[in-house]
Amino acid sequence: MTTQTPPVRPVRDDRPITLVDGYVPVIDISGARSGDIDRRLQVARTIAGVCETSGFLAIVGHGVPEDRIRRVYNATREFFALDEAAKTRLLADERDPLMRGFGRKGNLAASNAGADPQALRRLADLSETFTYNRLGEPGAPGVPADAPSVLRLPNKWPDLPGFREAYLDYYAAMEGLAQELMRLFALALDLPETWFDDKIDQHMTNLTANYYPGQENPPAPGQLRKGVHSDWGSLTILYQDGAPGGLQVRDRSGEWVDVPAIAGSFVINIGDLMAIWTNDRWVSTVHRVVNPPREVAHHERYSLPFFLQPNYSAPIECIPTCTSPDNPPRHAPTTSGTYLTGKLSAAYGI
Repeated sequence: MTTQTPPVRPVRDDRPITLVDGYVPVIDISGARSGDIDRRLQVARTIAGVCETSGFLAIVGHGVPEDRIRRVYNATREFFALDEAAKTRLLADERDPLMRGFGRKGNLAASNAGADPQALRRLADLSETFTYNRLGEPGAPGVPADAPSVLRLPNKWPDLPGFREAYLDYYAAMEGLAQELMRLFALALDLPETWFDDKIDQHMTNLTANYYPGQENPPAPGQLRKGVHSDWGSLTILYQDGAPGGLQVRDRSGEWVDVPAIAGSFVINIGDLMAIWTNDRWVSTVHRVVNPPREVAHHERYSLPFFLQPNYSAPIECIPTCTSPDNPPRHAPTTSGTYLTGKLSAAYGI
């Protein structure tokens, strides 16, 4: 007698996608990585709802190895612990619009429409930065012949064992996560999953390490660790520690809301170019990094944003599913490279 094996049926995944609700919710994206298309669409639709309200969320279940995060975080702390002379030797070339190396002082609020850049730059953000971009590596593709030659300036690396390897490994992990998120964005916008692929396959993304020193003296009136600004690209993937004096986003009522720092998570927010692509259906929300309370002002803080910037020549204009006869495009078409260099010029006087 032959015993027939019953057919195998997939087990339904009923785990919640939204783990913590709120203006900046915590979303588990592991279901999108399971191979189940229904779960993938559920995650995409959940993300879409957030992008239409705050444009900010924290994600877990992202698959980035904890070891890569730990190594780049430790390398970052080691770099900023160098003396000022060692860091200054790596100062970004004054011609470099991507500011690779140790960053010049600026104020991100100066990049906002209607801002007075010169006045704001005199009130510099209370932070130090180090920036890496794939375009600064030998033989890196992605910059067309008619692009400014300064985009090809080399990266500047400190002479610290394991530093470069930690940054390259982390950057590669962020590239993979960014592509996955952009594919979920495409599904959320009723586009083919790969719609954004050829617009980011030669991306020009900065990975920037932010160091916020302890504040021995009170800041000047109006001076922040990072001034009020929106991000400029398509999305940002941020790793942040939980030290006091952190990230806040402004909600629709004008109130400032703390963005949670959850172990093992990344903060995701959309940038200006995604708002343009979606005809403002998705929002690029302004945010800031505040100063710590004076009683804990000695605490240092670190964060690592990966600012996904589409290909230099990628056209940024209203995508087909976000316009109709009753909802015409609201923004003039631009390109990724043109938009980025204009913003950097305003913020840092490049």
